[in-house]
This record gives sequence, C-alpha cells and structure tokens, in this order.
Amino acid sequence: MTSKKLVNSVAGCADDALAGLVACNPSLQLLQGHRVALRSDLDSLKGRVALLSGGGSGHEPAHAGFIGKGMLTGIIAGAVFTSPAVGSILAAIRAVAQAGTVGTLLIVKNYTGDRLNFGLAREQARAEGIPVEMVVVGDDSAFTVLKKAGRRGLCGTVLIHKVAGALAEAGVGLEEITDRVSVVAKAMGTLGVSLSSCSVPGSKPTFELSADEVELGLGIHGEAGVRRIKMATADEIVALMLDHMTSSSNASHVPVPPGSSVVLMVNNLGGLSFLELGIIADAAVCSLEGRGVKIARALVGTFMSALEMPGVSLTLLLVDEPLLKLIDAETTASAWPNVAKVWVTGRKRSRAAPTEPLAAPDSTTAAGEASKQMVLVLEWVCTTLLGLEEHLNALDRAAGDGDCGTTHSRAARAIQGWLKEGPPPASPAQLLSKLSFLLLEKMGGSSGALYGLFLTAAAQPLKAKTDLPAWSAAMDAGLEAMQKYGKAAPGDRTMLDSLWAAGQELQAWKSPGANMLQILTKAVKSAEAAAEATKNMEAGAGRASYISSARLDQPDPGAVAAAAILRAILEVLQSQGA
Repeated sequence: MTSKKLVNSVAGCADDALAGLVACNPSLQLLQGHRVALRSDLDSLKGRVALLSGGGSGHEPAHAGFIGKGMLTGIIAGAVFTSPAVGSILAAIRAVAQAGTVGTLLIVKNYTGDRLNFGLAREQARAEGIPVEMVVVGDDSAFTVLKKAGRRGLCGTVLIHKVAGALAEAGVGLEEITDRVSVVAKAMGTLGVSLSSCSVPGSKPTFELSADEVELGLGIHGEAGVRRIKMATADEIVALMLDHMTSSSNASHVPVPPGSSVVLMVNNLGGLSFLELGIIADAAVCSLEGRGVKIARALVGTFMSALEMPGVSLTLLLVDEPLLKLIDAETTASAWPNVAKVWVTGRKRSRAAPTEPLAAPDSTTAAGEASKQMVLVLEWVCTTLLGLEEHLNALDRAAGDGDCGTTHSRAARAIQGWLKEGPPPASPAQLLSKLSFLLLEKMGGSSGALYGLFLTAAAQPLKAKTDLPAWSAAMDAGLEAMQKYGKAAPGDRTMLDSLWAAGQELQAWKSPGANMLQILTKAVKSAEAAAEATKNMEAGAGRASYISSARLDQPDPGAVAAAAILRAILEVLQSQGA
C-alpha cells in the first residue's frame, strides 16, 4: 500500500513544491521552462562568482531554501530523489553567465547521477566559453571501508553552500573559492540515524524496520544504512553516532580529538518531532563537550531532509576563526538559521532561580495532632490517586490524551517526596500554599494549573481563621478562582462539577453548631454523584468540548479524581474521630 501524501499529482509534486516556495519568497524567481530557481536580483551579481547547486527534490528546504545573498545564486531540482536534467543545469549556468557573473561554481553532492549530469553540463558550458568549476561534496561518515564511489554527499553540503556564499559575496575569485571549499569539505563528517523509512510519493516505504530497531548510517534517499541497532535512549544513540563518525578505525571518519573546535549541525531528516530534535541536540552538545570538544556554533533544525523520514543526522565541521567568520557571514537565505555569533561551549546556560519571599512563621507546632492528621490525609490521598491511575487514564482516552491518571499520579508522587523531606506546615494556609506551588511545578497540564489556582485562592481565608466557616469560605474562594481562569461552569463536564457539588453542601459549615463530619459526608456523596452525572453531560469546556457528545459515555476523569480526593479526606478524618 502506498503512503498518503498531500500532493496534486505524483508527476507534478516537485514542480508544485518549488513553485510554492517561489510564490511565497519575492527574492526568488523560476527559470521559464526549467525546474530552476534563481535569485530575483541576479543582475546585481555582475562581476562576481555565481554558485549553483541542486539535486533531487524531497530534501527540502535543500536546496532552494539556501538561495540568497551570501549563499546560493540558484538551484536546479530534479524529480523526487532524482538527479536534475542536464539541460536545466546548463540553462541555469547560461542564465547566471548572461547576467554578468564572472564564473560559476557547481556544488554537487557525491551521487552518481548528480556527478554525471552536473559534470556533463559543466563540460558543455565550458565548451561555450563559460568559466565553470565543480566541487563534489562527500561528507558521509557511515562506511568503515571506503567504496569506489566515495563518501555520499549529505547535510554537510549546506555548510559548503554557506562558506562558498560568503567568499563569493566578498568578491573572491572562482579558482580561490573552489580551492578553499574543497579543503573545507574534507574537514567534516555526517552520520544519520532513523526510526523508520520514508516513501516517495506514489510508492511504498523503501525499507522496513521492526519496532525495536534503528537504522544507522543511512543516506538521504530512503536507502538502508550500514547496520541496524537496537532501540536505545537518545543519549546512547548519539554517543554511538559520535563514536562511529570520529573513530580512527573508520576510513570515512572525521578526526575530532580533544581540544578541537567544531560547528555542530543537528539535522531533522523530515519526520522527527521538535521535542525529539531538542533532546538529540542536548545529547550531542553534552557528549561532545564531555570528550573535550569545543562547540563554536550549533545549528539545529531541518536543513536537508529525506521526505518524512523520522530521523536525524549529525554533522561536525572542524573550524578555526577565519572559517568561523565565513559561517557567521550575513545571508538572506530563508532556510539558514539566525544563529548567535557566540561560542556554545563556555557559555553560562542557566541563572539562579529567584528567591522566594520569606514565609510567615508557623503559628502552631508542627508536632501537634493537627499536623499529624494532615500528613495522614495527604498520604491517603496520594495512595488513592496512585491506585486510580489506570482507571483515570482509561476514562481520559475517550476525550483527551489518556494521561489524566498519569498526571494525578505525578502529583501524588511529588507530594509523597515532599512529605519525606520533613513535616509539612501545621498552618492550613501555609500548607495549601505549599501544595499549590508543588502541584504547579510538578503536576503539569491544565489539572496542575487548576489545582494550583484552587489551593492558592483557598489558602487566603485560612490566614485569619481556621474554623469551619473559614474552611467553607476557602472552598468558595477556590471554586471562584477555578471558574475565573478556567472558564468552566457547573454542568460543563469538568472536575469543577464534583467540587462545586461538594462546595454547595459545605455552605452548611457556616451555620453555628455545624457537625463537621456529617456535612463533609454529604458533600462527598454529592461530589461522587456529580462525577457520575458527568457522563450524561455535554462537555462545555476543556479538551472534551471538541469531541462529539455521542462518544462521551463515561464520567469525566477529572471529576472522578476530585471526588476520590474528597472521599480520601473524609475516610481519614472518620478514622481519626475528628
């Protein structure tokens, strides 16, 4: 079965993609009759060297994303994963020559089709009297024994675009640019890894991987790599990649001894999430610095993809200060990142957290019976929530991302850890404030924010008094804060439904002579009934509000969790005879 792709047609997808980029970028123009994109200010390049590159489509933003002042003059695109036509390459060379450039450098990735087609176009252009040189980039560090075809051209080619572009912008001649970038190309290496393959529009995936396998050393056309390894952590995979690409036993390695300075590229091969890309980038920086390697610049993003391949490549370029200046030179290319001209290694990456305001001294002794009771309540609430994790997750899968139980368990474990650090404040106001900060920091999600709001607001009435009317007022304050910022109301099928029902019963605490346990028992029963009733409600707030009510035939997990918390509080107080 072929994979789904958002294209108009398989045959026209490369043309449509390039046309879309040009349509949205006024600094680019298409060359009529060819799949060629050029700088729209071509006439401003008179007397300077032109830089042309290209290859198959499917590697976006390469290559057209790197057209601009300080980088490429133009590109020639083939069909997906197919070398561009000789006629189009020759047309691009003629176009820049007729605009008044003094020579053209072709920057070509080391693949047979690209070498042949760009090479043939070069020979034809030279026969017409146009000065043309060609640099073939092979930065692949996958093969431990070099093949006759040489190292494949990968994401490091983009760095050659940048260096050559800076030199051309500075007015350097064709021969010198060719010589200098040829040296730079030999001082870098790239290695890729992928969790699965990609698929050319209209075709099936190019290879298959089992669930516990990762492909190491693959190219950018969906071809298989040099070996398959077992799935591991990001740190372990990055360490393996760096070991492989820098080992002296590897004929295609890049020598990076301790003390070396490098530019690091962390390149998304197309389908990796930004979250994973950040994790890989952190692992690469930490691993390199742990080896004594100094990172001058770190470029993280999608530079040369392989369609939707969920993988990443790492590129290391050995640099000195003159080369770093070329990397830092200004460019208008849309796909080149806005990287700060500051060394990565040696920079302070964190600052001290702000100091918290001093808490008011606890007015009651932490060793008192009330404090012990609070500990028992919190411990039983945590045990209850941990026991409900799978049930709450199952309820949440109907309308959310299935993590309600996980979120509440995370809160429970945070509270358990906090209790182990020492006795909690005996003051109810301080206790609720501490719990609020803890849940806001550790629980996460909207649940953490809502509980944090509730507890912060509930703590305020308890600063002056801690009698039953004050606890009822605390409930009122918490519910008001949740409604104000959460935008939910009773009947919206949220955790508020349980808490609101309980809060209505707790109004009775404000009456003289109120029986705490009797009223709390009624409040808990009302909360549980309200939680059960949410299965018949149409969601009016939260993530469930985007789901058809016909699919919501289970109680709201947040309401169930809130009712369970109240039940746990009641059970401890009953057992203590409070």
